[in-house]
Amino acid sequence: MKASHTRGAVSVRFDDPGLVSHAGLVAVMRLAEDAGLSDLAGELVRLGGSVGANAGAKISTIVAGMAAGADSISDLDLVRHGGMAGLFTGIRAPSTVGTFLRWFSMGHVAQLEKLSARLLARLAELTPLLAGADRLGLLDLDSKISQVYGRGKDGAAFGYTGVLGLNTLAATLTTAAGRPVIVATRLRGGNADTRRAVSSLARRALGTARAAGATGPLLARGDSGFYVGELITMLAREGAWFSITAPQHSAIREAIDAITEHAWQQHTYRDPVLDPHTGQLIHTAQIAETSHTAFTNPTVNPGQKTTARLLVRRTRITTRDEQGELFPAWRYHAVFTNLPPATTRPATTRPATTRPATTRPDTAGFDTATAWRLHDQRSGAIEHVFAELAAGPLAHFPSGLFAANAAWLSLAALTHNLLRATACLAGPTHARTRLTTLRRRLITIAARVTRTARHITLRLPQDWPWATDFTQLFTTIHAPPHPA
Repeated sequence: MKASHTRGAVSVRFDDPGLVSHAGLVAVMRLAEDAGLSDLAGELVRLGGSVGANAGAKISTIVAGMAAGADSISDLDLVRHGGMAGLFTGIRAPSTVGTFLRWFSMGHVAQLEKLSARLLARLAELTPLLAGADRLGLLDLDSKISQVYGRGKDGAAFGYTGVLGLNTLAATLTTAAGRPVIVATRLRGGNADTRRAVSSLARRALGTARAAGATGPLLARGDSGFYVGELITMLAREGAWFSITAPQHSAIREAIDAITEHAWQQHTYRDPVLDPHTGQLIHTAQIAETSHTAFTNPTVNPGQKTTARLLVRRTRITTRDEQGELFPAWRYHAVFTNLPPATTRPATTRPATTRPATTRPDTAGFDTATAWRLHDQRSGAIEHVFAELAAGPLAHFPSGLFAANAAWLSLAALTHNLLRATACLAGPTHARTRLTTLRRRLITIAARVTRTARHITLRLPQDWPWATDFTQLFTTIHAPPHPA
């Protein structure tokens, strides 16, 4: 592919008032309007004073900019070009929005979290965003250090990763038929302990998931940083299941050592997993389970004593020196969970001439292999969400004020859920695609705005590869309302 003209035969002019660069925002913001984003923001977010006026318009401007790919306050200006003013009303300037964000306190951020939860519930009613949530919902907890530059940012500190940053704590909800949505976020200082405030966030995440339609069982998953008695007992008390990686302290090692050799069973991975110690892919391992009672110290963990299943995976250490392997050596990984074990129904008595009956597992429970697979899938869900946020609005935190950055995080989560709901209406291909791909194919599309007989038409590029999905998305969202 090469240019079809000489250098002197082409020029540029930014003078067409009828062009827009992000035509897909028409469908995205129409869905946000149907879900009541602006009205909810005006009702729930009350900052006071002239700065806090018209919160609905200002929040809608931020969400539209984030949906289009803005990762800073100044980037929000991309919603104020060409024919955008003819497609949307109430667009606010980046300077106005920046002042609005800097007015936030942590109490106002809590109002944004409530707005995000209410909007998620409405999006779940309008779209198949949480299809299958009546069967099993997977609630994943994780934290991530986002690097920042300059010590002037409130809360920036050196954490366990050794970089200067801010700590994002998040909870996502995944169903069998959908992609993860964000049900709770919290911004913390860069040196925050992983366990800090995780119980309150998990409780809020459970409430948001239930309100959004997750009426089936909920399984909360986390790594060893969330092996906390307060969190685990809270989850059990709220009627949720938990599956938390157990740290290799002495009590866990004793429980593992007590597993008899014949209890181990072969486990083959459908998708190999990476061994963080050796950097090699693990294709097969051995798994077993036992029972373990955790948090038994009444002084350190009052009222948090918990007995549950301990799932254990072991992989062979194959490194040898010049003496060879003297005896088998294993690396262990343990998971503490209260998933109900699979039971077997008694065999049915049949005549001797028929085929012997066999027991079959009770579908209400989870055998060792199934419970282990459920936990193994944890990082694949929430890590993808963190990657999508980092490739979009959380490429960096835009303000020097901690509360403003916390508000930016909350709005980034809200925008993520809005885009996931939009993708559900664009057909099965885009329902599970990454948001960066969705943005490139269905949002960042150049169009010319034309008007005929009080009707607006968006003139889009001919032979656009994803024209069919865009048309489906557009017509679904702009369908006439159902009669009352």
